[in-house]
Amino acid sequence: MERGNGAGPVSQTGPREALEGVLYEIKRVIVGQDAMLERLLVALLTGGHVLLEGVPGLAKTLTVKTLSEVVGGSFKRVQFTPDLVPADLVGTRIYRPDSGRFDVELGPVLCNFLLADEINRAPAKVQSALLEVMQEDQVTIAGHSYPVPQPFLVLATQNPIESEGTYPLPEAQTDRFLMKLLVDYPTPGEEAAVVGRSLEPAPDVARRAEAAELLAFRGDVASVYVDREVIAYAVSLADATRKPAEWGLGELAGYIEYGVSPRGPIGLVQAARALALLRGRTHAVLSDVRDLAPDVLRHRLVLSYEALSDGVSADQVLEQVLDAVEPDMTAEAPVDREELVA
Repeated sequence: MERGNGAGPVSQTGPREALEGVLYEIKRVIVGQDAMLERLLVALLTGGHVLLEGVPGLAKTLTVKTLSEVVGGSFKRVQFTPDLVPADLVGTRIYRPDSGRFDVELGPVLCNFLLADEINRAPAKVQSALLEVMQEDQVTIAGHSYPVPQPFLVLATQNPIESEGTYPLPEAQTDRFLMKLLVDYPTPGEEAAVVGRSLEPAPDVARRAEAAELLAFRGDVASVYVDREVIAYAVSLADATRKPAEWGLGELAGYIEYGVSPRGPIGLVQAARALALLRGRTHAVLSDVRDLAPDVLRHRLVLSYEALSDGVSADQVLEQVLDAVEPDMTAEAPVDREELVA
C-alpha cells in the first residue's frame, strides 16, 4: 500500500491494514506517544476534534504535521495570542484599490489539519470563531459560506504550566471537543531515542493513505455494530457522574458541580466504534468504552471548589466511577440504529 509523496489511487486495502500503515509511518518520526497517536486516528475517523494538554516540547506540532504528510492533507499552525482577532483565523474581505472591489481572503483554518497552539491565550471571540468552524465545518464571510476541506481535524493545545494572560475555555466550549488528551513526559528510554534521532536528518515519510480513503473509512466506522449493553455502559458512566450517590459514590457528590453532558456518552460510543475498527473488529466491546472513557469524559466534568481545594482531579473522579460502575449493573438502553449512525 506504500506510495511516494505524490498523489495516487485509492488503495483497495482494508481499513485496519491502511490505518496500521499510517501509524507505522508516523512512528518512524514520533517516538512513544502511542496512545495519543491512536486517539488522533479515532478523532479523524469520527470527525471529532482533540484538546491536548501538555508542557512544551512534546512533539505536538511535529505529530500533526507528520500525520498530514502521511495521509496527504494540508497542515496549518496558528499561534494563539491575546491580540488575535477572528479574521486572522477564518479570513476577511480585503479592498483592492486597483479594481475597486472587495476580495475574500480565506484564513488558515481552511485546511485538513489545524494546530491551534495555546488556544487559551486568545480572547473569547477567537475561541468562539474556531469552535463554530469545528461545529459547522464551514466559515461565513460577508454572508457567503466556505466549507472546510475534508477530513478536517483540529488539535488545540493548552499549556498547563502558565495561567497568566490566558482565557480559559468555558465548559460549554470544551464540551464540543471529542477528547481531551493529557500528554506526559517520555520515559527515559523513549527520550534517549528522541535524542539519538535528533543527531540525524529527519526521515522522509511516505504517503500511506488519501483523503478519499479516510472519508470512506468513516463509512466503515458507521457500520461497526454497537450492542445495547455497550451503549448502556457508556450512559451509566455519565449517569454516575451526575448522581454519584445512587451508584455508591456518595463521597464524590461534594466534588462534582456538574456531571457529564449527553455529548459524553454520544462521543464515547462513536469513539468506541472507531477504536474497534482500528483494532480489527466489526463490533464495539465494553473494553473499547472503558479505554476511551477518561479521554472522552475528563473535560466534560465540572468540579466544585471543594475538589479544587482538596486537589482532586477529574481523572481521580473518573477512576472511582470506572471502578464502581460494572457492566452487569447497567440498565438496558434501547438502540435506535438510525440515530446511532447519524
